[in-house]
Amino acid sequence: MKPVDLARARILVTNDDGINAPGLETLIEVARGLSDDVWVVAPEMNQSGAGHSLSLSRPIRAREISETKFAIEGTPTDCVLFAGKHLLTDKRPDLVLSGVNRGTNMADDVTYSGTIAAAMEGCLLGIPSVALSQAHAADHPVKWATALHWAPDVLRRALSIEWPRHSFLNVNFPDVPAASVKGIEVTRQGHCDFGGHIVERRDPRGGAYYWIAYAPDERNLEDDSDIRAVRSGHISVTPLQLDLTHEAMRRRLRGLFDAA
Repeated sequence: MKPVDLARARILVTNDDGINAPGLETLIEVARGLSDDVWVVAPEMNQSGAGHSLSLSRPIRAREISETKFAIEGTPTDCVLFAGKHLLTDKRPDLVLSGVNRGTNMADDVTYSGTIAAAMEGCLLGIPSVALSQAHAADHPVKWATALHWAPDVLRRALSIEWPRHSFLNVNFPDVPAASVKGIEVTRQGHCDFGGHIVERRDPRGGAYYWIAYAPDERNLEDDSDIRAVRSGHISVTPLQLDLTHEAMRRRLRGLFDAA
């Protein structure tokens, strides 16, 4: 994909935290600082953990908030498809920005994330796409100002070069004030174990129901991973790709079956 001329770009902004999320307003402000042609299509309700899901068994509805802002009764993937395949067919987006998510999307969490999924869908449509997330601890306010301050520089630099086809970016900002960010690191997707548990409860009629108490285990962090970069106060920029093929295993299997 060719470099993006941000000053002339049509930017689509979406998220998974919902149309009223403060992170979405942060990203809209970032986008409007880059271009005059900004459109917003985001889920009506919080869709965290929705992953790359489509609403195939029910219709989706669109609520027009303003001429360039729409809320969709659906997933982040639905939002990007609605914008790219219906709303903006006169001139499709030149860039998809997803976020800014409340909390990180790193390591194995990218497989659950609706924020990542929206960027993935933009990539599938052939549009340069970036997912952005702001780390935060549960016991204090989210530092949206960090993402607001640093995102324009990260985007301008990253979008100034040609990207390989079927690739997109995952950007995570650390939980520190903007002035305390130690720098920007280009990282790889790390790994974290499932550190949560299942909580069983009883409803008034005695039936069991369950909460998934998700808490990733971030021990044994690799030096070049997204997790280590963010936890050390750096911005993590991770290039991701749509092709999930494990090449080493593919070669071993090909040799195994070719010999049969």
